[in-house]
Amino acid sequence: MEPPENYSRSTSFAEPFEDAQKIILRWDSTASEEARERMIFGGDRQEVDLYLQAVDEIQKSMSSTSISPPSSHHHDQDSNSNKVNSAIQIAMARLEDEFRNILINHTSPVEVDSLFIPDHAPAPASSLNHNTSSVGSSNEFDQEEVGGGGGGDHVDALDPIQRADSSNSSASYRSTSSIREIDLIPQEAVADLQSIAKRMISAGYLRECIQVYGSVRKSAVDASFRRLGIEKLSIGDIQRLEWEALETKIRRWIRAAKVCVRILFASEKKLCEEIFYGIGTAIDDACFMETVKGPAIQLFNFAEAISISRRSPEKMFKILDLHDALMDLLPDIEVVFESKSADSIRVQAAEILSRLAEAARGILSEFESAVLREPSRVPVPGGTIHPLTRYVMNYISLISDYKQTLIELIMSKPSTGSRYSGDPTTPDMEFAELEGKTPLALHLIWIIVILQFNLEGKSKHYKDASLAHLFIMNNVHYIVQKIKGSPELREMIGDDYLRKLTGKFRQAATSYQRATWVSVLYCLRDEGLHVSGSFSSGVSKSALRERFKTFNAMFEEVHRTQATWLIPDSQLREELRISISEKLIPAYRSFLGRFRSHIESGKHPENYIKYSVEDLESAVLDFFEGYPVSQHLRRRSQ
Repeated sequence: MEPPENYSRSTSFAEPFEDAQKIILRWDSTASEEARERMIFGGDRQEVDLYLQAVDEIQKSMSSTSISPPSSHHHDQDSNSNKVNSAIQIAMARLEDEFRNILINHTSPVEVDSLFIPDHAPAPASSLNHNTSSVGSSNEFDQEEVGGGGGGDHVDALDPIQRADSSNSSASYRSTSSIREIDLIPQEAVADLQSIAKRMISAGYLRECIQVYGSVRKSAVDASFRRLGIEKLSIGDIQRLEWEALETKIRRWIRAAKVCVRILFASEKKLCEEIFYGIGTAIDDACFMETVKGPAIQLFNFAEAISISRRSPEKMFKILDLHDALMDLLPDIEVVFESKSADSIRVQAAEILSRLAEAARGILSEFESAVLREPSRVPVPGGTIHPLTRYVMNYISLISDYKQTLIELIMSKPSTGSRYSGDPTTPDMEFAELEGKTPLALHLIWIIVILQFNLEGKSKHYKDASLAHLFIMNNVHYIVQKIKGSPELREMIGDDYLRKLTGKFRQAATSYQRATWVSVLYCLRDEGLHVSGSFSSGVSKSALRERFKTFNAMFEEVHRTQATWLIPDSQLREELRISISEKLIPAYRSFLGRFRSHIESGKHPENYIKYSVEDLESAVLDFFEGYPVSQHLRRRSQ
């Protein structure tokens, strides 16, 4: 006969366990069609509570059977243990299905449009967590300027990021300037997920719980990635893309990365913490990393591919954009991925930032060398601005827009004294007169120095010395105007060096005038025209006729050729014409006044005095227009 105490224990075990077992078996989807068609957590809350109580009772029974003292009734204990284990397995399979179903039913890609909120619009209360963190940027709004869009139909056809970019040309976006957690799943569903997770993990089903959670939520993150335009590209795929395509992808990545780190990943972390709160110290982190590690690596692989790609000058500014964006994100990356298991993500981001900085420094150095060695030898027609000058100065102007970043990146100051002194293929640069300049300013001045050095070499390919001087004048004047047109660049270059450049193009203008007009004006001198010892007239008519003929021929040749030369800057063109007129017109007027009567008293004066003062004044207006004159110089009225 059974001892009373054993009988009592068996009876107390059987009654609540059997009731709980019935509930568990009723929802066994492998044995019941109704159980397969219905979800417990999709129905009456009373059924949910009954099922969870049943699971708790089964787990209590499992605990009690495992700690029962040894007795002679091993068969009864083994039978009870088998029943408990079977019930637990059925219950856990069911809870796993319920867990997955709740996640799926309440998981959808984040509406990207809602993440871009203009600064004048309040954030929708339903989409924001009232306990929003604000980590990272100190600004309330992201001050990133966006481009204006076209008509409404066009904007609607754009992807969500482009629609956000196009919505307001002066808008700034609050959503991506700091961490802003949103509720990815309603709080009621979070509570249900937490209640299931607690029971699965206490029953030893941690791995299954993490796998289910990670697979469903990762699918949601992947869907959000697709909406943000983040493609699954390997580093090799990215490096094989044409640069024009990459520029577009970099712009998209910068905006998408802000959303991913500060909203999507931060919100995924918050969701894990809510569901697994109090269950285990590392479980929420394990689920978070199961969900986002792959997407995070995919996200940062893009920036890594750019950081290790082949360097070229046109990549500089997008690399700096990436660098600035990642630098801005780094504090938030450290917050979102703060755990030990996320070390690899933090390290990857920091290493990419370092490589982007090194790439920018390397490109700037290589750009200097490329400017110095640019090999084109064909003179630009008409002595106009060389494409190299435009390219370099536009490049330098853009560099000045990134002044703060580059000042931080360029830490070493070039040594004082003469740079590359003694190398005939490289210009000298005296740094003593540039004391107090930042390393970046010295870099920019050095680029201008080597640009001028290259242009001096190119000017030697002109056969006409006047045109060579005009070429230098045009190009150095363009350099000066580009510096003056950029407050940032002007501040770095400084007015002292700007005056030096101004003096250089004015000197080139003076050299042009000497090379062109000294010989022309030499025709209008008195020397050589007077007949020594003659008291009748005192002027040699033959010498005078020859002088007029020489002047006419020389001026016509200058007019014919220099009308095809080009001074693109209208103010500079007008200044040089005035300067020419101030020397030419008074000299011609005086010469004509002194000697006209000697020619007009002879035969065929029109062959020698071909032009009036007004004709020359008009002819000077043809100079430097860049195209042949359509007609010969107008003859004076006879």
